[in-house]
Amino acid sequence: MNNLSNKQNISDFLKYLTLLIIIFGIFIRLSQYVSNRALWGDEASLALNIVDRSYAELLQPLDRNQAAPPGFLWIEKLFTQLFGNNEYSLRLFPLISGIVSLIAFYKLGKWAVSAIALPIAIILFACLRYTLYYATELKQYSSDVMIALLLCLLLIPLQQQILNIRRILLIGILGAVAIWFSHPTIFVLAGLASGNLILTSNQQKKAILINRLPAYFLWLISFGSMYFLTIARVMQNNSLQNAWGDEYPNTIFDLLWLLDSFGRFFSRPLGFSTIFDGIAILAFVIGSVFFIKKKPNKFIILMSPVFATLAATYLHKYPFRGRLILFLAPFFILVIAEGIAFLLTSFNHSKHHKYFLIAGITLACLLIAPSLIRAGTFVFYPENKHEIRPVIEYIKTHQKPGDGIYIGDGGPADQFEYYAGKYGYSQSDYARGYLSELVDAEKFYEQGWQQFKNQSNQLKNKQRIWFVFPGLNKKKEPFVKLHLDRIGKKLDYFSQPGAFTYLYQMK
Repeated sequence: MNNLSNKQNISDFLKYLTLLIIIFGIFIRLSQYVSNRALWGDEASLALNIVDRSYAELLQPLDRNQAAPPGFLWIEKLFTQLFGNNEYSLRLFPLISGIVSLIAFYKLGKWAVSAIALPIAIILFACLRYTLYYATELKQYSSDVMIALLLCLLLIPLQQQILNIRRILLIGILGAVAIWFSHPTIFVLAGLASGNLILTSNQQKKAILINRLPAYFLWLISFGSMYFLTIARVMQNNSLQNAWGDEYPNTIFDLLWLLDSFGRFFSRPLGFSTIFDGIAILAFVIGSVFFIKKKPNKFIILMSPVFATLAATYLHKYPFRGRLILFLAPFFILVIAEGIAFLLTSFNHSKHHKYFLIAGITLACLLIAPSLIRAGTFVFYPENKHEIRPVIEYIKTHQKPGDGIYIGDGGPADQFEYYAGKYGYSQSDYARGYLSELVDAEKFYEQGWQQFKNQSNQLKNKQRIWFVFPGLNKKKEPFVKLHLDRIGKKLDYFSQPGAFTYLYQMK
């Protein structure tokens, strides 16, 4: 009787702990969202596409070396029309996706892992760096995670079932729609469908396959349509292709690339620091062994989207790197959590129970504590990237008639351009140049600067120029000043996290 009572108490404690962690995860996401940091370069580049284009034009390849699924762009466009062109509107859908992902991850975790592993998994998912960060960034990666989890919740309960036509059409339509909102959805759908067929008995395989063909057909039609309308044209962007060109394996037998990619996954997108990523890998290996021995079917289902994505990567169709594979993070986290839980509970079944318990507690502390502490600090010190807004405000307040403004081209200039209109600037009020001209000593020369200045309508004959540097590494700031001192005299300086400006009197 006491044992039953103790088990019930432990079960209740784990349930309340899990609920508390979910609430904490939602709270820190809201704290980061409410802090309303300035859009940084990539966000601003995407925002300008969303704001400046119509819904139909968002089907065209995006400007400024950006790419995002049409459904995501349409929701962003709708939110800016409903709530205004501002950071809150632009980051609302990622925030909603991040909160829904927490709840969906909890639901998936209840199916996948043990009661002790579940709160561990929720803590990691709620607090790890990138699952937290992208929940408040104007990018599609948070919604990628949400859609992957929701598809798992939709499809996993239907495994090995012969479905009626209504359910077949439902999963077919939902999957087809999801493809337009998340590029990697096709890997989740293909992985889960393949995993289901692998686990189905030989006698049922044909019946299951025929039963699901209408849904698969809808998925393929949807993906094919989106591919030829959007993805194929995006793939013609050489800048985007070159950015990920080195992220593919050389051959199908490139095992070194596979091992390297596997190792990198734990630092990004999972978010374990370089000190602890090896420990996370160890926990994942232990969890994998446990799953293969005790829950092989669940392991195949959880890893099926990973294998589908790797297949696309080996075909050089989708990079297996960084934020593009954030949608796979939940599956790895569940296995890691089960690895830790295995060590924590093995003391009941082993003569070396003390050593297993110590190892489990050590792994749990090393993997959970840093992320939990870092996430907790966001409540008081939200993360900032390139705070260009106050820099522009400062220039606007201190600018004199006839002053020129110089901003580096690319993402930094897009960031300035997004905010410029809010402070009364037009594109004719500032010049876009290249930051490397002022940072790289080998590329900077006074004659070249004078030539650029004289050819620029925004800078020609300007005696005072504001040089604006968002997103520049702080270590390079002394080099910037060194070069600027060669072409003028410093009059003013203003700095914010990730952005600063110099005012110079030209020689």
